[in-house]
Amino acid sequence: MTISIAPTDRVFILTGAGISAESGLPTFRSDNGLWCGHRVEDVCTPDAWRRDPAGVWAFYSELRVQGQKAKPNPAHIAMAELEAKLPGRFFLCTQNVDNLHERAGSHNLVHMHGDLFKARCERECGRPPIDDQSVYATLDQVPHCPCGGRLRPHIVFFGEVPLEMPRIESEISRSTLMVVIGTSGAVYPAAGFVNWAHQAGARTVYIGPERPLNASEFTHIVEGKAGVVLPGLFTVA
Repeated sequence: MTISIAPTDRVFILTGAGISAESGLPTFRSDNGLWCGHRVEDVCTPDAWRRDPAGVWAFYSELRVQGQKAKPNPAHIAMAELEAKLPGRFFLCTQNVDNLHERAGSHNLVHMHGDLFKARCERECGRPPIDDQSVYATLDQVPHCPCGGRLRPHIVFFGEVPLEMPRIESEISRSTLMVVIGTSGAVYPAAGFVNWAHQAGARTVYIGPERPLNASEFTHIVEGKAGVVLPGLFTVA
């Protein structure tokens, strides 16, 4: 199967944990409700941060170690190559917090759930996030913002609003082709993006090893690993 992209098409890509899993990174939540052996409630909620910032930083520091070891796979590379063929007509939104898309060469993208390799002020003082690849052994090593607040991982905790939603909504409204890769269709608001695109008349394509929960919203479903399916899937007119 090949999917043709016309000169007038605008492409919106949404990627989820499945694409990073092919690089060896753990998916966000396994069948037993744990993330890398931890309860999500202990490492990814505002209450967890207030209660145990040292434990939260220890968890994300370990994720940074794993993320630095991982390498982009053929699916990441295929997305970067597609972007290069569609200047001004390609937008990538990822639910993943790793930087594999950037390392593969993608540029026009947002991390709606945050960026593992950035940190921001816990006080939300208005200063932008900073690049931060450090691995912290103790809480004393974690820097503070100039305002005095401790830096926290630039991660969207459960109960917090995903990042850059106005920009994402704008890009969806302009898209004529939405491609969703490696996400189950269970986590909102991302699971609702395909419905927005579908209602606006866009073609919608899903790529993943299993049918998603929102399969009825897609024009085409391509079952298989993204790293196998994506290379050569698109033809650009």
